[in-house]
Amino acid sequence: MTTKPIYLDHQATTPLDERVLEAMLPFLTREYGNPSSPHVYGHTAAQAIRTARQYIARLVGAKNETEIVFTSGATEANHLAILGAALATRPYGGHIITTTVEHKAVLAASRRLADHHGYTITRIGVDHCGRVHPADIAAALTPRTVLVSVIHANNEIGTLQPLSAIYEIARSRGILLHTDAAQSAGYGLLDTSEPVTDLASLSAHKLHGPKGIGALYIRRGTGITAQQTGGGQEHGLRAGTPNVPAIVGFGAAAHLITNGATTPAAHIRSLRDRLQDRLLTAIPGARVNGHPHRRLPGNLSLTLPGIEAADLLDHLPDIAASTGSACNTGTGEPSHVLTAIGLTREQARATLRLSVGRTTTALDIDQAATYITNAARAWANSTVNTA
Repeated sequence: MTTKPIYLDHQATTPLDERVLEAMLPFLTREYGNPSSPHVYGHTAAQAIRTARQYIARLVGAKNETEIVFTSGATEANHLAILGAALATRPYGGHIITTTVEHKAVLAASRRLADHHGYTITRIGVDHCGRVHPADIAAALTPRTVLVSVIHANNEIGTLQPLSAIYEIARSRGILLHTDAAQSAGYGLLDTSEPVTDLASLSAHKLHGPKGIGALYIRRGTGITAQQTGGGQEHGLRAGTPNVPAIVGFGAAAHLITNGATTPAAHIRSLRDRLQDRLLTAIPGARVNGHPHRRLPGNLSLTLPGIEAADLLDHLPDIAASTGSACNTGTGEPSHVLTAIGLTREQARATLRLSVGRTTTALDIDQAATYITNAARAWANSTVNTA
């Protein structure tokens, strides 16, 4: 039997929790009703959706389940938040602010506002750790600014942004704040019961739920223009028959987190630190990207000088990892996140993203450290011999 590679790509996607699959199975087989139908099959599906909505609301500290709107994923949630919030302000608004380290979905939604609706977009730079300074946000606000969008935890370097400080600045001017929380929600790092954001995008497959389902948290009273109209589902904000099995799975994954039935973040962080320490000790010149402390527990963005990370991974069949965001795969271009924090194109191309998760073991960490170290040394030796 072929042994599978050690999985160190949890920021790209997480394995489906078996308990989540168990919760989904009835809605893939015998509980097949349309939740909009008036009979018992429909009522069963509708109640399952409501329960899932309550679980997800609890995960992010929402005051009411109606503040959760289901989408096909965080990408759609980002588009609904950015276009929906900005267009709801017309004709008064015309300017939004975001950062240079956003997910590509946020950048694309912003470009759509600029290209098709005449909005002006300001992208705020970050420091060498990838953090945006709230004062820079404040300085960029104009009388026409209607929305600020700042990613909560970066999908490549894991850096956490100071959301509460940014929210206070935006709220004082009557401006909405959106955050992409796809990477952070699974660690319980987003708590909207405190004033930190008006809108937050979520994704099930980043927290051991199924792919193809996400949600947008919308603080009560926040104006949103629907981007997908039709049957009036999801409070009129997202038409279409709901994906009941996936929604149930999303809810089950959230419920496991809030009930403390998952691997503690402290344990994941300790494994990440173990891998980090071993690689920094063994590979001369290796450096960690992102904030040293204020970053996701499982994230390790590591630059190995003088290598081509994509080629190195080709020589690491026993490791499943990436060179950056899965969305950048195949482009050939260096990560916009890594260049935004000051890395050269060569340094960006020499960077691995290793992400530890619930299913990672101490043995995985030790074996992965050995494999990566040996491959990096072999690469260095081959470079010297061919020079």
